[in-house]
Amino acid sequence: MTPLSTRSDTEPGHAPELPGDAGPGTEMPLLLAAGTVILPDREYSPGWVEVSGALIVACGAGEPPRPADLSLPGGILAPGFIDAHNHGGGGVSFNDADTVAVAARITQTHLAHGTTTMMASLVTAPIDEMERLVRALAELVRGGLLAGIHLEGPWLSPAHRGAHDEDLLLLPDPDCVDRLMGAGGGAVRMVTIAPELEGGLAAVARIAEYGAVAAVGHTDADYDLTQAAIAAGATAGTHVFNAMRPLHHRAPGAALALLDDPTVFAELVADGVHLHPAVVRLITESPARPVFVTDAMAAAGAADGDYKLGALDVRVVDGQARLEDGTIAGSVLTLSHALQYAVLTAGVPLPLAIRAATQNPADLLAITDRGRIQPGLRADLVLLDADLHVHATLLEGTWV
Repeated sequence: MTPLSTRSDTEPGHAPELPGDAGPGTEMPLLLAAGTVILPDREYSPGWVEVSGALIVACGAGEPPRPADLSLPGGILAPGFIDAHNHGGGGVSFNDADTVAVAARITQTHLAHGTTTMMASLVTAPIDEMERLVRALAELVRGGLLAGIHLEGPWLSPAHRGAHDEDLLLLPDPDCVDRLMGAGGGAVRMVTIAPELEGGLAAVARIAEYGAVAAVGHTDADYDLTQAAIAAGATAGTHVFNAMRPLHHRAPGAALALLDDPTVFAELVADGVHLHPAVVRLITESPARPVFVTDAMAAAGAADGDYKLGALDVRVVDGQARLEDGTIAGSVLTLSHALQYAVLTAGVPLPLAIRAATQNPADLLAITDRGRIQPGLRADLVLLDADLHVHATLLEGTWV
């Protein structure tokens, strides 16, 4: 992460000490000013935000009410990024055996790129192992390191399994659903499911009854069945277009049903590998609410090479993670790079892209204390330069 300059001209490589370290529990005020401040329903150009302790206490348009502690006249001040779908980073993944140690490493890896809130996504594993992982990760959710757990499997379509071991996929019978949801004690906040599986629609409703997000994904469902899943309680689509029946003009499949519905949150992986830039733009302009996710695996923030995703071998070459047969196996993405790609390559308007990485995932996960620049919310903030590089990140009022 490139340190932020407190000089008005902000020279590349200039790295003075960041001012005003307002840690949690302190009352030291910190006033930040930027060329653009992204709020929930508007932008201030220029604008300012005041932090005290761990909270945002004020924000406004124009020049700040007193000299700013830190100013980036050509930069952007946004909420901290929220990643609702992340399997790993820094060389390790949430499916690894040493759950506590790897979770700390993964969160630190992505925090360096502006991600201040993260879900732990699990790929399909033996059911006993998944239950053990859910129980271990649930403790980290209760401790505040993670926002929740996302089960990407085991209730997926064999025809669209992606980087999931076909031999480990299961039908979503009620006992199986209850076993994994119960193991989390409320920490499982999202479940990807193929609704066409036997018992799939009932499982969607059951997942929703637990208070978790049921996300349609890794599915061969057609348009009508996907609409039925939404009616049963599904509110999201997992990496829309990827691991789904292809779009056809007479058989539009799950993707169009998801994008057609303004109550649905549509995940997308904006990395230049999963989706064409025109499709990135299409999703963000659809009636659905776009949510940038990384779907990152262990190689995010690490070198190319050989890795594991669950039980499967993955080779990462030139920043692309694939199985031996060429199937995409997650990404090496960070949300900061997703934002850059969406805006600078796909042409997504900056405010829409910022919201797809912040307030939309917050709303998807029913997280109400962050994801927006608003007085009374957590002071999770990211300062970006004009090229959308992360210069500094504030987590609960503390520079990281």
